[in-house]
This record gives sequence, structure tokens and C-alpha cells, in this order.
Amino acid sequence: MAMEQVFECPETIIKLRSGPLRELLDGFCEWLINQQYSRVIIRRHLRNVGHLNSFLGGANAATRQQLTAHDVTSFLRRFPSYYKNLGSGKDPLREVRYAIRRFTKYLEINGRFDRLVSPPHYQPLLNSYLEWMRQRQHAAEGTVVVRANSIKQFLKWLGPQATVGGLGILTAGHIEQFLIEYAQGTGRAGLHSMQSALRTFMRFGLHAGLIREQLDLAVPTLRTYKLAIVPRGLSAEQACQVLAAVDQSQSVGRRDYAILQLLHTYGVRSGQICGLRLTDIEWARNRIRFHALKHGKDSLLPLTAEVGSSLLNYLQNARPASAWPEVFLTCRPPYHPLRSSGTLFSITSQHIKTAGIDVPCRGTHVFRHGFASRMVNEGHSLKAISDVLGHRYLSTTFLYTKVDFAALRQVALEWPQEGLA
Repeated sequence: MAMEQVFECPETIIKLRSGPLRELLDGFCEWLINQQYSRVIIRRHLRNVGHLNSFLGGANAATRQQLTAHDVTSFLRRFPSYYKNLGSGKDPLREVRYAIRRFTKYLEINGRFDRLVSPPHYQPLLNSYLEWMRQRQHAAEGTVVVRANSIKQFLKWLGPQATVGGLGILTAGHIEQFLIEYAQGTGRAGLHSMQSALRTFMRFGLHAGLIREQLDLAVPTLRTYKLAIVPRGLSAEQACQVLAAVDQSQSVGRRDYAILQLLHTYGVRSGQICGLRLTDIEWARNRIRFHALKHGKDSLLPLTAEVGSSLLNYLQNARPASAWPEVFLTCRPPYHPLRSSGTLFSITSQHIKTAGIDVPCRGTHVFRHGFASRMVNEGHSLKAISDVLGHRYLSTTFLYTKVDFAALRQVALEWPQEGLA
């Protein structure tokens, strides 16, 4: 049996097989093994799902052949108080949620999970708004996701009024009250994002005939200036220091070194790293292609010797055998592409910290800003910088004119001399 391959303690196996999910857990364990999860992760998942098994009934409970969304929701709602009673000082709810997501995925594949949960009352309104964003505003999918998360919070706040028919009584007072409450628990960037989302939502409502006034004008403006900040990037010396601090004796180090080398050499976005495919590396022509994001332009750039060497080291000595077309994969099974920009943020942040470099931001963009600043200082034109960075509009590149200190000196006014009385 599958559990005997994972657990050595007979008592643990007996406990897992004593609840109503006993047959489902055996199949789940076998599925995890086939998915190439490590024994440590399989044990952790089964122990966490074991809490759900205990919650649904004891050893004498009838065997369950199916799980429902209601079962999972009820368990997760009760779990924090249940675990507190066990006397542990930590809250494992996050790990339990993750394990149950894996479990329900397995059950869905086998037709044993019932998701019959009524969608929220605001879902039709939210769907109409998102479709309007795609079709009429031609918004990028990343923008649609951000707007969906923001408007979902607003619609939850509205309550029963958040329907196609109920939106007609919306007033400027509602918007002001929501933003006042929302601002209490978020920062400047989050508030700015919510204000932008509300404006587009009010424009959608007016276009669809759901509201009669231009309530987008009622959303207060948080004044920001596009070119108000100076790019905060790593210098060439700091970037080299980060690369030198990466331990390449392990597979994860070889992968991370190749990622950091790409960020430093080309200044690409994290999403372009995640989306890089094996076919995008043209070894015979010494070229590499980065696909556009944010409606920008693809970048076809020379493959430098340093980048080629780091990629070969990763592909030959660290990348797991996999049918995935993406270049960079996870280092632990089950192997899959790095799908989240947040993963790359964690990678770069950790290596910058290890290198002992103190910078305000530690994400992938510090390499992008550093790359653009170096191009400016080397005398490249804004058009050339814009093409390499994949900017859709030249005005986006204007931010980097602030680091062109040689040109700025030419337009600087002399400091007035103090006159003698």
C-alpha cells in the first residue's frame, strides 16, 4: 500500500485509515507519490488532511466516497479554535489550507469533490465589469486581476446593494465612506490602486446604464507625479557582489545564479524570466528572446558569454528532467515552472540580503533600474534604452533621464555668489 512507502510508524497509518476519509487518503498518498512529491512533503500533507479526517468523524464513521465544499468550509472555519485546544503555540492554518487544496485537486481529478457552492451575489456584476475591461479598455490580464481583487473588496463592502439592479442607488457618499474605511488598513500604493479601480468601475457602470451620474469624478485624487522619484537600482559593483555571493554548489544556486545573471545583463522583468522558454534561446545565432509584457515589445538580444555559460550550467547540471517548455523550474518535486513574480522577488531579495547590500527595495526591479541607469551613463539614447527594456512608449523611459548627471550638469544654474555689502 502507498502509505507504507511513506510512513514508518504503524500507529500513524492506523490513525489515517480509521476515519471516514480512509479510502480517499490511500489514493491521495499514491497520487502524491506519482506526482514525485518528496516523502517529507507527503507526510506533511497527509498529517494536515488528517485533521479534516478527524473533524468529519471517528473510527466508527461511515466511509466517505466523496467530499463537498461545505465539508471543507466548515472545517476551516472551526480549525483555528480546534487547534488552539491542542495546546500548540503556533497557527498552522496556512499549511493546512495548502494541503487541503492539494487533496481537493486530487479528488476533482477523480470526480470525488462536489463544488456546489453558491457564487457570491455580486459575481454577475463583477464578471460584466471584467469583460468590459478586456473588451472596451483592452486591459492586460495582469491589470484585470488587480482590478478584480480591488473591486471585489468594494462589492463585499456594499453588501446586498452590489447587484446589477442595486447599483442605481450608489452615491458619492458611499464611495467616500468606503475609501475612508479602506484607507485605515492600507498604504499609499494600495489606496492609489483602489482609487484607479473605482474610477474604471464607475465608468463601466455609467457605460452599462447601471448608474446615472459620473461617479468616477467623485473618487478623490491621490496626487502622485510620474517622474517624482529617482530610480533605485543596484550599481554594477553591487550586482556583481550579489552574483558572487550565490552558492553554485547546489542545484538551487545554479538556477538562481542564471536568473540573477539574466536580470543583471538584460534588465528584464520578472514575468519575462518566468515565461522564458527553451526555444527562446537561439544557441546557433547567439540570441535570446524575451516576450513582451504590459503590451510592450518583444526584445531579441545578443546572448552574452556570461549568460550563455550560466544557462548551460543550469540546464546541464541542475534543471530536472521535465517536459515543461519553460527554462526555469522549481528545484523540488513536483517540478513545474516558476509561475509567480513573487517567487522571483523572494529569490532576489534573499541573495541581496546574503550579499550584505542594504538597499530600500530588494526585488527584481533593482536590477532593471540598475541596468537602465548604466545604459544612460554609457551614453545610449533613450530610444535604444526603450527598445531594450521593451517599453511601449518612450515617455516611460524618461524616468531614467534623472540619472544622466553629465547632461544635468549642463543645464544646472550656477550657485549665486554672496555679494559684499
